[in-house]
Amino acid sequence: MNTNSKIENSDYKLENVQTLKELWSKTYNTEGKPDWSHILPYYDDSIYFKDSIQGINGIEEFKAMTERLSSRSKDLKMEVIRATKEDNTFFVEWEMTISYKKTPSSVLYGASRLTLNDNGKIIEQRDYYDLWGDIFDNIPRFGKAYRKFMKKKFG
Repeated sequence: MNTNSKIENSDYKLENVQTLKELWSKTYNTEGKPDWSHILPYYDDSIYFKDSIQGINGIEEFKAMTERLSSRSKDLKMEVIRATKEDNTFFVEWEMTISYKKTPSSVLYGASRLTLNDNGKIIEQRDYYDLWGDIFDNIPRFGKAYRKFMKKKFG
């Protein structure tokens, strides 16, 4: 990476909840395919991302993950329900509606913890959600059977 891009990239600091909400809303509510191009400069090159499926190290792997998600989904929208910031950490509650190419839309209910480094860049993102439960809820008969099983075994 050349020095000029590092200087330009240093201008991207995530400083407040309003900016976070605007960035996330713009990412996912773009009439169909999500677009992360405007938000990626707010991530540190050493980003660590973890969710229910995977753990990812580095901005290149993170970009590849966003591209895979975009290519698999027919439509993806996210609504930020609430967000707060304490010290260098944001907490975001969200509802994501995703429609894959051959399945009906599913709503995932989740939360994210974003940790900033000293330069105001996202150095860690941890997403929390019930992937299978939220997807299974949208499958006729199977969703009810899954919830009944979960309640019996774990409730």
